[in-house]
Amino acid sequence: MAKLQYSLLLSFTLLALVSTILAHNITDILSGFPEYSEFNKYLTQTKLADEINTRQTITVLALNNGAMTALAAKHPLSVIKNALSLLVVLDYYDPTKLHQISKGTTLSTTLYQTTGNAPGNLGFVNITDLQGGKVGFGSAAPGSKLDSSYTKSVKQVPYNISILEISQPIIAPGILTAPAPTPSSVNITALLEKAGCKTFASLLQTSGVIKTYQSAADKGLTIFAPNDEAFKAAGVPDLSKLTNAEIVSLLQYHATATYSPFGSLKTSKDPISTLASNGAGKFDLTVTSAGDSVILHTGIGPSRVAETVLDSTPLVIFTVDNVLLPVELFGKAPSPAPAGEPVSAPSPSPVASTPAPASVEAPSPLAASPPAPPMETPGGAPADAPFGSENSTADGSAAVHVRVPVLVTVFATVICSILMS
Repeated sequence: MAKLQYSLLLSFTLLALVSTILAHNITDILSGFPEYSEFNKYLTQTKLADEINTRQTITVLALNNGAMTALAAKHPLSVIKNALSLLVVLDYYDPTKLHQISKGTTLSTTLYQTTGNAPGNLGFVNITDLQGGKVGFGSAAPGSKLDSSYTKSVKQVPYNISILEISQPIIAPGILTAPAPTPSSVNITALLEKAGCKTFASLLQTSGVIKTYQSAADKGLTIFAPNDEAFKAAGVPDLSKLTNAEIVSLLQYHATATYSPFGSLKTSKDPISTLASNGAGKFDLTVTSAGDSVILHTGIGPSRVAETVLDSTPLVIFTVDNVLLPVELFGKAPSPAPAGEPVSAPSPSPVASTPAPASVEAPSPLAASPPAPPMETPGGAPADAPFGSENSTADGSAAVHVRVPVLVTVFATVICSILMS
């Protein structure tokens, strides 16, 4: 028994070590390079920094202050976020790998592709090793030019994060000209209905809570919308037995008055206040993450953040697997709704709840990198760039690194030897 306890303790210690070793912080890394202060600022404002910090095996294509200022001066924050998302490549490229691309060209997935805002292959970038040691970058959309080029290496934490400077933004068709409606003008209920959350959308309208959502949207709003199946699940209380005020509190509990995209949720440590929060610890949510899954906890049961319906700064809408049941309303087991009956309008007093069904983790999407078609290189090709730079080091306080396979091998060997001895 003592040996088993020791081995389990060692297991958790090594897993914690792996997590620490693989951690990086893009804000801290770029803070050491004042020539990217504007780029760093907008990564923070758009919350892309949070998303970058939760990912491994990633390449950030940085813009210097001149290029970033030119981009930011002409566009609203929502458009800037889309443009910068296209500069976060979900693969690791250091200067050496740029010049060793198979067949000289490849398409790589970017963070923009994961937002759901990129139709077709607009969320991919074309990386091409040109003659004379030059490397070009462009949109993967057919007919696009290689309108940007590799300038220099900024920083690498090998096999974890690489930061490379490029000459100018990569422009996918329509990414800068797409209209950016104000969040308050977004038809929230229509988006929810299209996403399979018709019951939730109907409750928002009949209760009047949709007006609360819309008034909060311009300053920052995150919505957690249960899908229609969630309202039919075992353990969901009979909503017809709630008063109007309790229905309002329940629906307000499914939103926060902040812009919290997926990456921000993954890094959240403190309890999250909701629109229903009315005091310390009242109607709060807590968040945990495991791999690529984010789980919301109400105190009664968990619910997985399933899909992103909309992410348009400062409004984000997610679907969740289960109805979020606050302990303030459902501290005791509720009576389930009658089978086969639709969710009806509220009236009498509440009855509380049994735990919601356990959450299921979503599979992690795999980024594809198919061969890229030849694309036109614009006149005035970029100047030759060195393979590295004096800033291209593997040490530094912002991040440390060790190759994952080595850690996994050590971990497995140690545990096996303990259990077999």
